[in-house]
Amino acid sequence: MINWSLFERFGPRMVEGFAVTLELAFGSALLGLLIAAPVALGRAYGGRALSGALFGYTYVMRGTPLLAQLFLVYYGSAQFQASLDAAGLWWLFRDPFYCSLLTFTLHTAAYQAEILAGAVRAVPRGQVEAAKAAAMPPALVARRIVLPQAARLALRPLGNELILMVKASALASVVTVYDLLATAKLAFQRTYDFEAYIAAALVYVLTVEIIRRIWNALDRRLNRHLVRA
Repeated sequence: MINWSLFERFGPRMVEGFAVTLELAFGSALLGLLIAAPVALGRAYGGRALSGALFGYTYVMRGTPLLAQLFLVYYGSAQFQASLDAAGLWWLFRDPFYCSLLTFTLHTAAYQAEILAGAVRAVPRGQVEAAKAAAMPPALVARRIVLPQAARLALRPLGNELILMVKASALASVVTVYDLLATAKLAFQRTYDFEAYIAAALVYVLTVEIIRRIWNALDRRLNRHLVRA
């Protein structure tokens, strides 16, 4: 039987926590995409030095646990408080929400960059060469030729990455960010009613399903010119 008094008492806080979860997941995914696009182009078309440096960034971010990265940013930044304060950046690193957002952004940007880099390499080379032969500048080639086609190829993997970030955002609770999981944990600690965790799990599942359906619709829209089996 559902304990409605639990949700009457903690429901508003769980709604606020869910809003924080969405801010972290969608905010980091969007900011990560802004970083990933130029990184992907550098990985695909940059010189050896640039491509190697960008590969090092994506390798480290994808090869280390997200939780370790979050601890490093949140707790490690305190070791440089004086320098960060002098640079006017301490306000960012002293706030657990912004530390989480920064960490999640850099983490998902690495994955998105590799997804986009693979999609960029899949764009027929002849189209790029034809655009260069027509004297199109590199920025215009990327905007008109490469990125639109790469976006269609990378759409589904990017949707999967967004879903992963929705679930990974729960890690912010370990650095005192009151997201959905943290508010569910608070409700459980006060009432010892496991329904708080069940409700949070159902909200995560529903959110993932909504994103999946939206992404399927976007995929059909963007790739409607392709013949499907």
